[in-house]
Amino acid sequence: MHIVFSTKNRYPFLVDKNIRGEMHAYLGGTCNELECPVLTVGGAADHVHILCALSRNLSIAKIVGDIKRGSSKWIKTKGRMLTKFAWQNGYGVFSVGQSEVERVRQYIVGQEDHHRKKTFQDEFRSFLNEYGVKYDERYIWD
Repeated sequence: MHIVFSTKNRYPFLVDKNIRGEMHAYLGGTCNELECPVLTVGGAADHVHILCALSRNLSIAKIVGDIKRGSSKWIKTKGRMLTKFAWQNGYGVFSVGQSEVERVRQYIVGQEDHHRKKTFQDEFRSFLNEYGVKYDERYIWD
């Protein structure tokens, strides 16, 4: 599955590449602990992408809730500038067929380059449209 979520109001909390790398490692470790073997984690200053397998024992809502809750608590200990860190309330989870795993992995690895041309909001709308998800702009951003 391909999990996508942003920081609250897309604030660039993860602009420091060292902190971003630590966050990605933390998210990957949490996925592994939740029996969702991680394939890759990436993102930009204002959002993350996680490619992992789906646990056979936990719901998607439980997995994402645990990932966001734990990482938010953890990062607040990393410095004064991060004490107000928060993730957005929502998230997107998209299924990935086995034949598409490598393409999605490469997409996630290339996030920094990708976001020189496209905002997170435009990217997320593209995912929703590609997967045929009906949405109302009033409810997907916070």
